[in-house]
Amino acid sequence: MLECGVWPRFPGTGVDICVGRGNSDAQKAHAISAMGAVWCGNARMIAYRVALYSLCIGLALLCATLAARDASAQAPPANGGPPAKKWAPTLAPKSTAPSEPQVAMPDADKILLLVRSTLLTLNDALQTGNFTVLRDMGAPGFREANTAGKLAQAFAQLASQGVDLSAVTVLAPQLTEMPTIDPQRQMLHLKGYFAGQPVQINFEILYEPVAGRWRLYGLSVNAVPSPTPAPAASGPPAKATPTSKGKAN
Repeated sequence: MLECGVWPRFPGTGVDICVGRGNSDAQKAHAISAMGAVWCGNARMIAYRVALYSLCIGLALLCATLAARDASAQAPPANGGPPAKKWAPTLAPKSTAPSEPQVAMPDADKILLLVRSTLLTLNDALQTGNFTVLRDMGAPGFREANTAGKLAQAFAQLASQGVDLSAVTVLAPQLTEMPTIDPQRQMLHLKGYFAGQPVQINFEILYEPVAGRWRLYGLSVNAVPSPTPAPAASGPPAKATPTSKGKAN
């Protein structure tokens, strides 16, 4: 019958090894070897546990530090002053640049001066064949789109008719449409005619505001025969008959 003795626990293993007193040395050595293998496995487990415990402690310390910082930021100052304001993104101030001013409608005298000046300049170009001055008086867009030669071609038919526009200096223009200013492009639009004899001069003009002045941007002119006035109705003149006076009997 074998008697068993209890070996003391191998430090850190929690394993009891029972070896019969009657066992051979080889059996005892085998038992000790098994005990060593168990110890090695438990040693790795202990190392993992230590690392896990260290990680948990580090996370706990980090959370405590963040909580303490938030609490100190929200707590009122010791002297009883207002609490510290939380950080907020700084917004760029709104632009205070003034919007583009609206162009005012010119009065009747200014409109008359604009139309007469434009048509008289065109008349000089028709009489001389030099359209340079007409081009130079235009807005930048008008000058970029037209050369003097191109303007001469555009008004070649008017020049071939031998039309003289100088009558506009003494005639008043009749506007067929109310003067308007485009709200987006800020351009003044004028359309009407000069009722001259033997031709009527029709015009349509666009002006663009440039540095506080109205500059020519578009021009259309044509001459048509003036309408013949309707003759007065012919017939014997009406006679007034005197009222007869009554006689007293």
